[in-house]
Amino acid sequence: MLQQILRDMYIDPELLAELNEEQKQILFYKMREEQLRRWKEREEKARMEEAVLRKTARRKQSNGKHVQWLRGKDGEVWVWVMGEAPGDKPYEQISEELIAERARQQAQKEAEELWRQKEAEITKKFRHAMAQEKARIVAEKWKIEIEDRKAAKLEEEKIQEELKKREEEERQKGEEQIRQQEEIRAKELYLSLKQAQQHSQHSDDDQEWEEQLRRSKAADEERSHKARRARDEYRRQSLRAIQKGRVAGLSNLFQGTSLNNVQEIKLNDDSGSPLLSLSAASSNIWERPSRPFSRDVIIRWFKEEQIPRRAGFERNTNRIAQWFHGIISRQEAEELLMNKSEGTFLVRVSEKIWGYALSYRQQSGFKHFLVDASGDFYSFLGVDPNRHATLTDLIDFHKEEIITSSGGELLLEPCGQQKNPPDYSPLFE
Repeated sequence: MLQQILRDMYIDPELLAELNEEQKQILFYKMREEQLRRWKEREEKARMEEAVLRKTARRKQSNGKHVQWLRGKDGEVWVWVMGEAPGDKPYEQISEELIAERARQQAQKEAEELWRQKEAEITKKFRHAMAQEKARIVAEKWKIEIEDRKAAKLEEEKIQEELKKREEEERQKGEEQIRQQEEIRAKELYLSLKQAQQHSQHSDDDQEWEEQLRRSKAADEERSHKARRARDEYRRQSLRAIQKGRVAGLSNLFQGTSLNNVQEIKLNDDSGSPLLSLSAASSNIWERPSRPFSRDVIIRWFKEEQIPRRAGFERNTNRIAQWFHGIISRQEAEELLMNKSEGTFLVRVSEKIWGYALSYRQQSGFKHFLVDASGDFYSFLGVDPNRHATLTDLIDFHKEEIITSSGGELLLEPCGQQKNPPDYSPLFE
């Protein structure tokens, strides 16, 4: 599975969500190593191609086209500096025009905002006055006989026309005031901008750039720290496995742990009472999908590939290990570990990959590590580079050796079953 991830340089988001922070960092470190390796190959290939092209170009140089620089009267390459050539505006004039334009735009923006406020005040004022006047007329004139209502209507229209005329006059007056304020403000802004340019070498843009640069450097340092920690963790795991001498090879190194197809396995629960008996995995050959897509497929995979490898069994016995659980979710695993002490763990069959998930109780919460079993060995996905011949070997190894240096996880106490029948029963039916 790790080889497939490095080949495609892609990891499914659902699978990524199952990894904890240490697993993610080391997996990203391995992906980065693969990126660098590919980049070096491309660079080497490009370098060789460039060397071939240069060699070919030298052969054709005598007959090929070439570039000749235009030279001035002094014999040197002719160079044009903007602002110094004939017809170019001097730098001071360009700067003056830019400042004036910025001041004009800022003043225009402020004037538009003032006019919106003024217009809203005028509209509100005259609408309120018109509504009051209309209400007064209605209250006074509506009781008059029908022949007098026409006169009341004419009076109302006359008053409305007068109010509209006054509103328009006040609008024009307000616009004129805003225009004058805009001109004055433009001059003030021009002078302030000019003064700021003369007395300060660092503008607000420079300060913002410095702040962005500072945040960027801090983020780079944090990423470098995580990557360095991931590299150290990866190297520590590899060295530790070599020193222990307990790294498994590929297939044919399982020391005769496969079960005979006709041999029956007697499974016992935690109390020692018989639970069920079954024959070993079927000898029928099946084509395994790239990812599990149903519980039935996972159960078939476990029966046909994992039982012959004694996954979940205690060493040298036919008893199911106390830490082994069936196809349960992350939430169910955390509920089982909720009231347990730090260092308690369980191993459950994963629904995301061909393998398992080790759920671990730490002081401040829980950690979950994916165990890849898609090949002929067992290893933590993205954390532990060690390859173990059996699942029990992996568990026993980390009873003595921590999983990650940052977390210091040691497998101290197995978490047993709380159900009867056990949650792994469907795997052995």
